[in-house]
Amino acid sequence: MIDHAHDLASVRTASDRLLIAAAVLDNAAVTESSRLRDWTRGHILAHLARNADALVNVLEGRAMYDSAEARDADIERDAARPLDVQLADLRDSAARFQNVGAAPADWARQVELRNGVVDSASRVPFRRWVEVELHHVDLGIGYELEDLPAEFVAREIDFLTERFRGHRDVPATSLTDDEGRKWATGGGADGGPITVEGPAADLLGWLAGRRDGSVLRTEGGPLPTLPPL
Repeated sequence: MIDHAHDLASVRTASDRLLIAAAVLDNAAVTESSRLRDWTRGHILAHLARNADALVNVLEGRAMYDSAEARDADIERDAARPLDVQLADLRDSAARFQNVGAAPADWARQVELRNGVVDSASRVPFRRWVEVELHHVDLGIGYELEDLPAEFVAREIDFLTERFRGHRDVPATSLTDDEGRKWATGGGADGGPITVEGPAADLLGWLAGRRDGSVLRTEGGPLPTLPPL
């Protein structure tokens, strides 16, 4: 069972960690390229702030974004702001998300996210946790996949292998990390079964599109090419 209160606390911790790390940047660093193609660090910080507000919308029964175009335009609008403005916005939007999460609610209800995706309200805090942790890594300021909390890594691998399970473009694939934990995914494409082994951080990096998987060990075929998230 998903513990939304636990995940909200984890989001708060992750957000505080990101804010402390980003505070050592300067205005020039905000305009520099991030690890995400075509995005600066400012794009990532702006996205994180607007994503917090978008998830507030979800929890309060509104559309996550007015449209895909409006989402992208808001990020572009806010990306070039100076560091102090970025951090204040990120801090304030994070607080709004926490406040909504703390309000009494039916956490078993279904809510709608982007692109018609429907999920339990109880999983929204974990989805926010994913945004904060992975985009902290994407900033390229010294926080790496190996620094992510172990609980988060295991749960995000759970989430992503579930997402790709049965996918028509992914052959049957089993994953094993260096601690012996196992996952299964794919199965909708010809080929396989393929076994993939390696450190949990690298398995997550491959699943989340943050690493090419070149250090992973495979048997039964080449490392599958995953569809974009």
